[in-house]
Amino acid sequence: MQENPNPNARPKGEILLINKPYGWSSFQAVKKVRYITRAKKVGHAGTLDPLASGLLIICTEQQTKGIQVIQDAEKEYEGTITLGATTPSYDMETEPNAHFPTEHITQDLIYATTKQFLGEISQIPPLFSAIKVDGKRAYTLARQGDATILKSRNITLYEFEITRIEMPEVDFRVRCSKGTYIRSLAYDFGKALNSGGYLSRLVRTKIGEHHLENAVLPNDFELLWKAKNPKPDGV
Repeated sequence: MQENPNPNARPKGEILLINKPYGWSSFQAVKKVRYITRAKKVGHAGTLDPLASGLLIICTEQQTKGIQVIQDAEKEYEGTITLGATTPSYDMETEPNAHFPTEHITQDLIYATTKQFLGEISQIPPLFSAIKVDGKRAYTLARQGDATILKSRNITLYEFEITRIEMPEVDFRVRCSKGTYIRSLAYDFGKALNSGGYLSRLVRTKIGEHHLENAVLPNDFELLWKAKNPKPDGV
């Protein structure tokens, strides 16, 4: 006779590929999945900034044990760097605080400069980030006017491809290691061109073997989940 399963055992859970919309925080997406699935334990494998969109992997129940493995995987992004200016946040969260010339920037110079960033490089994360400094989030300090410089870290860029140049905008695709800040890459790229740069668009397209094309928007996920898990009659 087969024994009954342990009623106290934690559900196996799922690995969910969510297409995080522009303007949503990663926390909002996790909260939405928690509400839809009623899972007791939910977490995401790698934060996406509110001004970025694309692949966000959310794990529920026992699958949360594998979050670190997913976070350690290579990431792939597509985006746009706007040259000729910088912002304190390195993206469009804040207004430009400085402007620089771009007349000297040619297509050949742009293509050549990408080579400086291939391989293992040292990168300073943006102050507008979730990194903790003396127990406080760096972005909290930044919004209070604190200009603390964060410690540099070694990251790796495996590919850095320019896909469109229409000055002052430069589209790119990058494949990189965990811990890479694409906002910092945009800032450093502008600086390497003897100008300025900030990130004006970002889409995460891949994490390890997981692809954005297989992800669903939060509202579509809700419809799919309800279709897959209908409530019993009378509930």
